[in-house]
Amino acid sequence: MKHPRSHRAVVVTATAAALAVGAVGCGNGSSGGTTSGSDMQKVSAHTVHPGESIQSAVDQAAPGDVIDIEAGIYNGSVQITTPRLTLRGAGTATVIMPSKTGKENACAKAGEGLCITGTAKKKVTDVRLESLTVTGFKTNGIHATQADGFQAVKVTSRDNKQQGILLEKSVRGQFTGNTATNNGESGIFLANSMDTEGGALDTKGAQVKDNTLNGNRFGLTLRRVRNLSVEQNKIGANCGGIFVVGDEGVPRGGALTVSHNTVTKNNKYCPASTRLPFIQGTGILLTGVEKTVVKDNDVRDNSGKSPMSGGIVLFKSVVGKASTGNTIQNNTVRGNKPADLANRDTAGTGNTFADNQSDTSEPRELQAMH
Repeated sequence: MKHPRSHRAVVVTATAAALAVGAVGCGNGSSGGTTSGSDMQKVSAHTVHPGESIQSAVDQAAPGDVIDIEAGIYNGSVQITTPRLTLRGAGTATVIMPSKTGKENACAKAGEGLCITGTAKKKVTDVRLESLTVTGFKTNGIHATQADGFQAVKVTSRDNKQQGILLEKSVRGQFTGNTATNNGESGIFLANSMDTEGGALDTKGAQVKDNTLNGNRFGLTLRRVRNLSVEQNKIGANCGGIFVVGDEGVPRGGALTVSHNTVTKNNKYCPASTRLPFIQGTGILLTGVEKTVVKDNDVRDNSGKSPMSGGIVLFKSVVGKASTGNTIQNNTVRGNKPADLANRDTAGTGNTFADNQSDTSEPRELQAMH
């Protein structure tokens, strides 16, 4: 495999580089200001051409560098541990697919496409993926773990066997303008951890905004996380649209906002798993969570006969932990079956349904009560 032949040796200050790539490095919560001498480091831009190795460019890059990937098909997983690195493709025409061997790095051996990997003691900061496609991997298309300020912008993740984009053990993640389609599990999945139990993770203001999530098992899954916003996404043709999931861990999952999303016709059938019944026709579902606000969403024509089917549904937790203090307000919820609004968490307390535009509810007096 060829190595990158064209390193453009562009040397700029860190501040200028951030402006050139759309404020790379904003995820750490800093507000800018005067650049100190220690920040005036050299930053390079690299170009990867078709037939060359993205991983080789990543391995040679320094913190803050930008790697431009030209249109073409690139076979091989990419492992990123360098902070403040940007991988920028040429849009959907820049395609990353599995290699023949699947053994080139730890990411490939895990069956994943792009891996952003830090540690518990040292999170990898401000990595940005932009304008590229990741497809056909045995597990996850993109997997970021122990990351701070990870950004996925205008990325397409499709036809991967598990998650399209997975973020765990991470804070301040930003997902904007991405497309995730036909992935075996979730289009986008945010979790405290995929392999351990525990209380919900404070994501410190993570944001999932303006994404298109179609044809997956779940459009968006939020599991054991807190303090984030989900807004202006288009979610359709999945088995389930948005799943907000908690359990008995402390702190509880929830304390987040789901607003101004369009969630329609999530009527694909997905068979039962070891933890869940079959899924079909679920718009937005809350289970085992607290203090979640679901407002100003347009939820229509989600229809099925699963125990979780319906427009906006409160559902009993699989571990028996009731949902408490959630607010479902000012949503337009119509054409969903068996009900537009459903409260099937009979042990839940303090959950409010108010000022929603809907035709049916379960129980029938739910709308009248509020």
